[in-house]
Amino acid sequence: MIEFRGVTKRYPDGTVAVDDLELQVRDGGITVFVGPSGCGKTTSLRMVNRMIDPTSGTILVNGTDVMKSDAAELRRGIGYVIQQAGLFPHRTIVDNIATVPLLLGWNKKKARDRATELMETVGLTPEMARRYPGQLSGGQQQRVGVARALAADPPVLLMDEPFSAVDPVVRESLQDELLKLQAELGKTIVFVTHDIDEAVKLGDRVAVFRVGGKLAQYDEPGVLLARPADHFVDSFVGRDRGYRGLSFLSSKRLPLHELRTVRSGDRTDEGWTLVLDADGRPLGWHHDRTGGATADANDIVPGGSLYDTGSGSLRSALDAALSSPSGQGVAVDGDGRAVGAVAADDVLEALAAVRRAEAA
Repeated sequence: MIEFRGVTKRYPDGTVAVDDLELQVRDGGITVFVGPSGCGKTTSLRMVNRMIDPTSGTILVNGTDVMKSDAAELRRGIGYVIQQAGLFPHRTIVDNIATVPLLLGWNKKKARDRATELMETVGLTPEMARRYPGQLSGGQQQRVGVARALAADPPVLLMDEPFSAVDPVVRESLQDELLKLQAELGKTIVFVTHDIDEAVKLGDRVAVFRVGGKLAQYDEPGVLLARPADHFVDSFVGRDRGYRGLSFLSSKRLPLHELRTVRSGDRTDEGWTLVLDADGRPLGWHHDRTGGATADANDIVPGGSLYDTGSGSLRSALDAALSSPSGQGVAVDGDGRAVGAVAADDVLEALAAVRRAEAA
């Protein structure tokens, strides 16, 4: 566990970056620090591994005061991932990942074996091992940064806006990868971001900071969205917090409707038809104005987002329905095969049922 007890950081010019912070980070979960620029979230993170020392108060990691630990030794036991990955440009990828194990006295073979293993874990191909950071994309570099932070198997991982420098598509992929890794590894992760969407997607608990280093609210994401503590949290979370809140409502009872489908190259009926590949996975939609046309690959319209019936929420179901050109959200199973359609009206009815149950 990481615990902040009355922690304050005041700089010589009188600026207070963190003001009397009281907070407990749960073991084995992702805790996200979020807030506007200048709110103290990054300062709070960096005080955990003594990149910055507190002015007053106590920070405990597994019951030990960090100020009573040797700073270098403390950092070797805590993984740290930053925005630009912070890789050594003249070291190969495998040697970048092996950095901390080598500092801890591992022999080179053992350290490189561990690095190679982690490359596969974070989705990097073996041929990248001998490349240099400058030869990788931004998203690949961030994966290397995560692998390096995990190399010595630290119980605690600090992540300071690690995905903010990559494009939105890569960012979403990295977020999904982190959630998969966390499901396998169960680390205690503190993650800093300025993006409330990223915070509610990743966090088991979310700490919202206001300017001046004050903790405004610390709650599970669903609680944060449904019951913001004050006007500041309400405005920071945003006007569409009701839509975000659908992410935390189960869609298990959502009905599935029949979906008209064909394989690529088959003839279609008039209207919208979902085109599937040979394995039954959606390729997109085909719109036939008169009937009898062929579902040619060149005429397929992108199908919008997909609703996973096994792990989806009311938000993902509604998004699938709203983003579909046909108005029918495509529901898929765990293997990505189409199993039916979801309708926006059914999602709204399911939401109304939840509210009726809460009011009863």
